[in-house]
Amino acid sequence: MNIAFVNATRRFGGVKAWTLDLCRALDGMGHKTWIFARPGPFLDKAQAMGLDAREGWFGFDYRPLSVWRFMQFIKTNHVDALVANVGKDLRIAGIAARLCGVPVVHRVGLPRDMRDTLKVRNTHRFTKATLLSPCQFIKREMLQEVSFLSADDIHVIPTGKVPAAQAPAAVRTPRSIAVTSQLNPDKGHADLILALAELKRRGRQFHLHVAGTGRSEAELKQLAEQQGLSNAITWHGFVTDVNAILDQADIFCLPSLSEGLPNTLLESMARGLAPVARNVGGIGEAWPADLAPLDRTLVPLDNGMAGLGTALDKLLALGDEELNTLRTDVWKWFATHHSLNVRAAQFADYISKLPEQR
Repeated sequence: MNIAFVNATRRFGGVKAWTLDLCRALDGMGHKTWIFARPGPFLDKAQAMGLDAREGWFGFDYRPLSVWRFMQFIKTNHVDALVANVGKDLRIAGIAARLCGVPVVHRVGLPRDMRDTLKVRNTHRFTKATLLSPCQFIKREMLQEVSFLSADDIHVIPTGKVPAAQAPAAVRTPRSIAVTSQLNPDKGHADLILALAELKRRGRQFHLHVAGTGRSEAELKQLAEQQGLSNAITWHGFVTDVNAILDQADIFCLPSLSEGLPNTLLESMARGLAPVARNVGGIGEAWPADLAPLDRTLVPLDNGMAGLGTALDKLLALGDEELNTLRTDVWKWFATHHSLNVRAAQFADYISKLPEQR
C-alpha cells in the first residue's frame, strides 16, 4: 500500500515519534510511505532515518494552491490512504485526499486534540475522516469531548516500539532509575524527587538519570539540592538517543499527573526496565500487571508522593537475581504484546479495510 502521513505541528511530540517508528516498520514490510512536515527537527530526523520525508504544502486553512498540490501528489503516486494529525492537516491535505476519493485517517494523541467547533465538525463531515487512537482511555475521553463522534468512528491500535535485541544485562549497584519526560509541572518530577529523598533518609541507595528539559528544570534542580540529592542525580538535558539513557538504568519511573499512552513508558519496557508509574490515562492498558511485584507499582494518583516512594521501594528492595529476572520478564512481555512489528501489521490491516470515499 501507499500511505502518506501529514503533520503540520511545530512541536516534536508523541504522534511524531509514532509516525517515524511506524513508517520505518511499514517500509520494512514492503509498503510505501511518505511524510510531509514543516522544516525542523521532525523533518530532519525523518530524513536522517532514510524515510521519504518532504516539506509539506501548508499555509492558511483550505488554501486552494496547497490543496491542489496535495491532490497532484496523491493522484500521481496512487496514494491509498492519508494519515493526518491536527486540524491544519485535515483542512488542507485531508480536503485533497477527500477530493481524490482517498480515505482519511485522523490520528489523535490526546483527548483534547479535537475541539467541538463548527469548523471541526464541517471539516470532518466533508473529509469523512476516521479517527485512530492509541488507547481506550483517549477514545472514551474523545467521545465525551466531541459530540458528533460515535464509538464506531474511533479505532484503537496501541503504539508499538522495537524491543531491545537481547535481554537486559546484569543489574547495577546502586540501583539506577531513569525518568525521560519533559521537565514540566504536569509530569510530576517534584514528587519523584521528594519520594527519593525520603527513601535515601531510610537508607536506600540509588542513582537517578533525568533526561529532558522544560519549564520546571531550574526549580527541580534546586529542589534536588535542597533535599541532598545532588550527588544522586545526573541531569542529561535534551537527548536525541533516549535508549542510551534507558540502557544505564534498571528501573523506570513515570510520575506524571496526566497522560494518554506515553511513549516514554513503552520505550522503557522495550529495553527491559522495571516500571513504576501513576495510574493515569491509558497507562493501565499497557501495564504488565501479571508480573509481581509490578501489580503494586502502578500507583493510584490519590496516593501522592508517598505512593511513588512505596512502589520504588518495592523494586529497590529486590535482590540482584530477582530484579534481573523481573527485567527479563518485562522485556519478554513487551516483545509479545507491544512490539512495533505487531502494531504495524495491525495498522496495515486497518488501512487495507478502509473504504474508498467516492
